[in-house]
Amino acid sequence: MATKEKNIWILLIFILSGLVLGGLLGEITKGVDWLWWLSYGESFGLSTPIELDLSVVQITFGLMFKMNVASILGMILAIFIYRKI
Repeated sequence: MATKEKNIWILLIFILSGLVLGGLLGEITKGVDWLWWLSYGESFGLSTPIELDLSVVQITFGLMFKMNVASILGMILAIFIYRKI
């Protein structure tokens, strides 16, 4: 009996694409009166980047997440589609 093996990398790609497309949808609907709730969200992360100066090379680290309702819905939809595949 053959089993259908699911790959974790495909799930991560689905989730990331759902987050990106949902975030884009949320930004697009920011100006629409009856879809304002899709753009409601928060930003979190490093507000100022961390710098590492090693004299030879200087590295700057920074990470910021901007989550809104549309990106969360996109992530949930991506997980649902992945489970149906």
